[in-house]
Amino acid sequence: MAKKHTLKAELRARTGSGLLKQMRREGWLPSVLYGKDSENKNLKVDAKTFRELLGDSESENILINLAIEGGASDLAFLQDIQYDPLTGEALHADFLAVNEKTELNASVPVHLIGNPVGVKAGGILEQGLHTLDVTCLATNLPESLEFDISALDEGDSLHIGDVEFPAGVKPNYDAEVVIAHIGRPALLVTEEEGGEDGAVPVIGETQAAEGEEAAAEEQPAEA
Repeated sequence: MAKKHTLKAELRARTGSGLLKQMRREGWLPSVLYGKDSENKNLKVDAKTFRELLGDSESENILINLAIEGGASDLAFLQDIQYDPLTGEALHADFLAVNEKTELNASVPVHLIGNPVGVKAGGILEQGLHTLDVTCLATNLPESLEFDISALDEGDSLHIGDVEFPAGVKPNYDAEVVIAHIGRPALLVTEEEGGEDGAVPVIGETQAAEGEEAAAEEQPAEA
């Protein structure tokens, strides 16, 4: 389950682009809290604290206890962040008010654990998904997803349908989608693809030999 972060917030009355820019210069991040069963609230949070919160999280899908000045804390999901395209600084944050019955769609980081048998034999690990979109209740939102790939041999793949997800967490993918695959080294062809003598040529050597033969044919014949 994702850990909950606490973030202090204050109500704001100022609106308009000019006033919001002034608010940012003062060190605040304009934000809004909204939800199906709650009144929209225009807020501001400390920009530095918000950056630190993001830096302490694996993704931007974060559950936050918004401690609003003068009121009770509201559980919220960080729904969206608008960034300055030039500086990369956060310009605005949207918080979704949630409770234990709120269903979320979130993108969760994927971690592969274990040393695959196929990699030990010389294979190459190819990770198909680095994040995974899931649907779950807010209280079941995982911080990340870990999948053990120790048993994968060369040519093996780990699919969505092969793994077990935490209780209450449903992947938004078909069962056949590949999470990880152990491929063969790209520079070598298999022995079966070699010549009649069973030799296994290295890619590049064959091309070099063909080039030498072509160059020899272009040499003028001696008188």
